[in-house]
Formats: sequence, C-alpha cells, structure tokens
Amino acid sequence: MHTPPVEVTESESLQVTALDPFDPARLRLTQSFAETLGVKKLLTTVPVGKPGAQEFFRTHSDSAYRENVPVIELKSDRELYLVAPELVSELADELVPVTLFTIVSRQGVLRLWPVRLPGADGKTNNWWDSARAGAEAGINDWVRVKANMDLGAYEIVAATAITAKPAWPDLSFQEILRIAFKGRLIETADHAVIKRLRGLE
Repeated sequence: MHTPPVEVTESESLQVTALDPFDPARLRLTQSFAETLGVKKLLTTVPVGKPGAQEFFRTHSDSAYRENVPVIELKSDRELYLVAPELVSELADELVPVTLFTIVSRQGVLRLWPVRLPGADGKTNNWWDSARAGAEAGINDWVRVKANMDLGAYEIVAATAITAKPAWPDLSFQEILRIAFKGRLIETADHAVIKRLRGLE
C-alpha cells in the first residue's frame, strides 16, 4: 500500500528548526552564565606595592588586616619577600620593616601596600610619613596618593563624589598573605635570595 508523503507546513518547519538541539544560538553561553551556575571567582593574585598615582583606593578598617612585618626588597627585580621571624636577627642588615596595609581599588583590585616603618635608629622621613598618612586616610575615604618631588612627600587627594562602599573579598588576612607572597617567603638561610645577596650564586 502506497503511503502519501506527509506535507509539512512552513510554520511546522520553522518550529522544527527552532528546536534543533545543535542550533548555535541555543547553545551560546550568556554573559551571566557563571552566576547561573553559582560559580565563585577565585582570587589567585594579590599585588604587593604602592597604588598607582591615579588610583583611588580604600584601606581595610579592621586592624586585623594590617601587620608590621620584616621584608627583603630586591630592587632590581621589584620584588618583596617576607622573612620568617627566626631569621630576623641573622638578616638584620638586609631587612626593611614595613606595615602591610590591605587596600582595594574602585575596580575591586585587592592589594597589599608595604609602608616603611622607622628603622632601628627611630629615624623616618617625609615620604614614609606621608605614605602612612595616605594609607590611614583611606580607612574613611576614597583617596589616592601622588608623589610630589618638590614637596619631598606624597600628596593625598580625597574623592568628594564617590559614595560607593569598597568591595572586600571574603578572605582572612592570612589567606591574603598566602596568595600575595606565594613563593616569596624566606624561611631558611639557604634561600636563593639570601645566597644572591651574599654573592653565593
């Protein structure tokens, strides 16, 4: 028995095409797909250094998010290394005492800002003092710090129109330190940085 061909109307044909599981338009990811899937961004990098001259920032108000620590600065590499307390006396001539302030930019970039502390002799200077004043000003206001060579210090500029609150990641200071100084913690006297400073490699 001959079966007559089934006629497909134009509307039915369009419906079949729209339901094609391999239609690229149907498979395309939306910009909010991460939120839809409940994906949380992982913080893998925390810069260590002074904020940019044109960068407004806020300083974490909780004192648990700042600490005085000993560091070694490799100026040629522009890198800072944390030093374990057991090595402080042995490396005293290489150490720089700093306060690590936790700050965040308007764009949500988290940073640790090392601000110099007075040396063992108690001496300080206008650069260190004005940097600390800038970091402390950021606790209550959006500010930026800019070097003024004629003044011999940093100028602190406070934003008058920014009302947004800083967006802090859900991380402890310990976690932030671990991310910021990954691979840059000196715990033994045979560390490559120590050998380099002593001309052993």
